[in-house]
Amino acid sequence: MQRTKNPRKQRKMLFNASAHVRHRVMSAPLSPELLAKNGIKTLPVRKGDSVRITRGDHKGFEGKVSKVDLKHYSVNLEGLTREKVDGNTVFLAVHPSKIMIRNLNLDDKVRKATLERKKPLIKKKGEKAKKPAKKAAEVKKPAEAVAAKETPEAEGGT
Repeated sequence: MQRTKNPRKQRKMLFNASAHVRHRVMSAPLSPELLAKNGIKTLPVRKGDSVRITRGDHKGFEGKVSKVDLKHYSVNLEGLTREKVDGNTVFLAVHPSKIMIRNLNLDDKVRKATLERKKPLIKKKGEKAKKPAKKAAEVKKPAEAVAAKETPEAEGGT
């Protein structure tokens, strides 16, 4: 998503966002225990995660995620329901920014890989964690790339 300060454009981008962007927006903070264990602050909410509501009328409610609705940017929790006038029970929707993930559902190998990829390196006191540097072979300097194109071997000549 592009960055903009105009609220109208922000809302438009949110409502017209593609699925992979919506998935990223559906992120929630991890509990302090998970933060200490995994070293990351937020992750997208998944079905099967145990969460706690941190803000709103249902603050303090803990439950398991039963449905993640990317279209409406909401999460349904097991046990968080209300009864309608006609007698039907419906789930109450909660925005993922209002919840905190307590336990992760690690049944999916892709999510485990995501955790490993996002883990910061172990840092010393007073030092920021640094991501591993790219290999020198992968990163070509612009001058080397231009020189490689100008050589006759690269053009297919004799």
